[in-house]
Amino acid sequence: MPVKKYKPTSPGRRDMTGNSFEEITRSKPERSLLREKRGRGGRNNQGRVTVRHRGGGHKRR
Repeated sequence: MPVKKYKPTSPGRRDMTGNSFEEITRSKPERSLLREKRGRGGRNNQGRVTVRHRGGGHKRR
């Protein structure tokens, strides 16, 4: 399994390594396992806006 090296953006990140899961990961997910992702747009169960500056955007899978 390839080793992934991190760039030293902080002292703790310097010399840090981790596993790269490229060989066991497909480039695209299995379509039959995908579900629609419903956005709430910052609204709660009553439909009121509870978080500002949310909403709109492109429909997501």
